[in-house]
Amino acid sequence: MVDVTDATFSQEVMEKSMTSPVVVDLWAEWCGPCKTLGPILEKVIAETNGAVTLAKVDVDANPRVSQAFSVQSIPAVFAIVEGKIVDQFVGAKPENEVRAWVAKFAPAASPLAALIAAGDEESLTKAMALDASNPDVLSALATLWLSEGRYDDVTILLEPYATSAVLATLMARARIGSAGIDLTGDLDVTLDELLEAAIDDEEQRAKLLQILDALGPEDPRFVTYRRRLANRLY
Repeated sequence: MVDVTDATFSQEVMEKSMTSPVVVDLWAEWCGPCKTLGPILEKVIAETNGAVTLAKVDVDANPRVSQAFSVQSIPAVFAIVEGKIVDQFVGAKPENEVRAWVAKFAPAASPLAALIAAGDEESLTKAMALDASNPDVLSALATLWLSEGRYDDVTILLEPYATSAVLATLMARARIGSAGIDLTGDLDVTLDELLEAAIDDEEQRAKLLQILDALGPEDPRFVTYRRRLANRLY
């Protein structure tokens, strides 16, 4: 989803639509139906996994865009493909109707992408049969198994791909789970305690590093606590 302005409309909508469909949602803060429709559009278009882009335009702040579409009432929603309006509707609609509307112009998902999007074990097993080394398939299956506490299965599944940053994080979470370490709760307190103990205790140091690996590089604590540990050790 992108918030589009008069200044960015050409690039974010018209140019983008030359390679993939763009749905333009014209809305305003005071518009009740807009607030009902907005989350539905976001959910349905997110299900396309990037095949369709949602561009939201605040008509009060961006009058030129609303004038270009000759908007008389909002919410007003337009589907743009290759720079042309291919479909549109006005007013709030229920989720099933929005999904059917988007499906008319959304690119068909590949069989593999459809199986990953389904997300259940049967579908992901079929996806594994199609491409057992696909990172998206491995990540989806590992995430599912982690939620079920199947830590050993995750470790076996991901061991050959430990050099992948994303998959390594999932594997670290499996190891943490197998060790009975909880990543929920007041984790910062746990990290601080481990940091203090890690100076003289290699086992606690290893535990701290395991937790940081499980959090992954996207978590700011991954870098912060590694830096703090290095400063204390060296």
